[in-house]
Amino acid sequence: MNEPGKIAVLDIGKTNAKVVVLDFATGQEIAERRMPNRVLSDPPYPHYDTEALWTFVLEALTNFAQQPGFDAISITTHGAAAVLLDDTGNLALPALDYEHQYPEEIQKAYAALRPPFSETFSPPLSGGLNVGAQLHYQKTVFPEDFARVRTILTYPQYWAWRLTGVAANEVTSLGCHTDLWRPREGAYSSLVDSLGIRNFMAPVRSAFDALGPVLSEIAERIGLMKPAQVYCGIHDSNASLLPHLIGREPPFAVVSTGTWVVSFAVGGDLDHLDPERDTLANVDAYGRAVPSSRFMGGREFELLTAELGELPLEAAALAAMPAVIEKGVMLLPNIAAGSGPFPGCERQWTNEGGTSTDERWTAACLYLALMTETCLHLIGAKGPVLVEGPFASNATYLRTLASLLGREVIALPGSTGTSQGAALLAGMPSVEAKKFARFEGSIHHLTDYKESWRRHISFPGHREPG
Repeated sequence: MNEPGKIAVLDIGKTNAKVVVLDFATGQEIAERRMPNRVLSDPPYPHYDTEALWTFVLEALTNFAQQPGFDAISITTHGAAAVLLDDTGNLALPALDYEHQYPEEIQKAYAALRPPFSETFSPPLSGGLNVGAQLHYQKTVFPEDFARVRTILTYPQYWAWRLTGVAANEVTSLGCHTDLWRPREGAYSSLVDSLGIRNFMAPVRSAFDALGPVLSEIAERIGLMKPAQVYCGIHDSNASLLPHLIGREPPFAVVSTGTWVVSFAVGGDLDHLDPERDTLANVDAYGRAVPSSRFMGGREFELLTAELGELPLEAAALAAMPAVIEKGVMLLPNIAAGSGPFPGCERQWTNEGGTSTDERWTAACLYLALMTETCLHLIGAKGPVLVEGPFASNATYLRTLASLLGREVIALPGSTGTSQGAALLAGMPSVEAKKFARFEGSIHHLTDYKESWRRHISFPGHREPG
């Protein structure tokens, strides 16, 4: 295949979906269309509007086919999603929203069924964040529909299948807290047989594999004048991680921020992960297990913005910092329930009486940095910390995180990183970020503030990160 000149990327996040075109030589995004990723509340359960997304994808590809044009397509999506197809290629059941909460008896039955953490390095998570829990729920509650299932696809590969007709699964999506994968061995877990679905799982392909050209009828519909190869695709957090794996020696950490704040300890081991605190193994694009931790920081930032208004400028936030620390104004976890290193905790403010909006926002940035620092400690992250995504533009957060860690934090603003990571699958060279900022230094009395913040947090089994 000739080297592509431009690459279209389908980038379907939990909150928003976009289609972008990147220049192969520079890695720059040169065209973009986006839409909200809606969840439909219609029966049988909350589910993704896959047909609206498909219409959006086709319209964007049609718009881009002539100008600026593209020669290949790659795909990245959020995790915790699987698609069930019947023997005609239609949905046997809608694509379940992972935030849907199941009846207690279903949860208990699945808890008794799921493999131990030592096998999957996948912690027990709420709703359908464990894909195995989704499949168990669908099989148990909708047995007649589930009996029609013939193919099970991870979410990026569902979109690849719609474009090419080639069914595949891929390890970054299988290995992100699904309960379905054994990261050490690189094989399916015992749950696949417990659920009786092994024969339905599509073949596992490399994220870097070209599955085939766009189907002729779709190529004609969107106005493609020449064949465009479609690459297998990748889980979005791992797409963000991939550019940093190329040409950088471990150990280092990557903090990928979006709806989720996912921390990766590259060069770390799996021996000290705590399933009770949302630490886990992810699997990178090369099939290697990576110690990881997470909290729903982007969702929490959205909730804070709705409550407090827009984030103040760095100068105003830093000016408020001494008063916030002196008065002990603190935001305690969790703003968004159901994930993170402090399970079961409910958000609360301390000493917030009479505080200004700038002071509350400063305390909120301290909270986000403290949550990130906790996540990094829990996975034994070492070396410099690279922050990409929206939080890479929050200087108050970055400066606080560097002060908490006592080592360099490198901010890579301007992109979520997911689209660039997905484009690498098609052979686009890794391009070093041209814009980045380094944060170091010390915020006075921050250590005392951190210790007080931790003392205020109480939940069963709480122990401090080492």
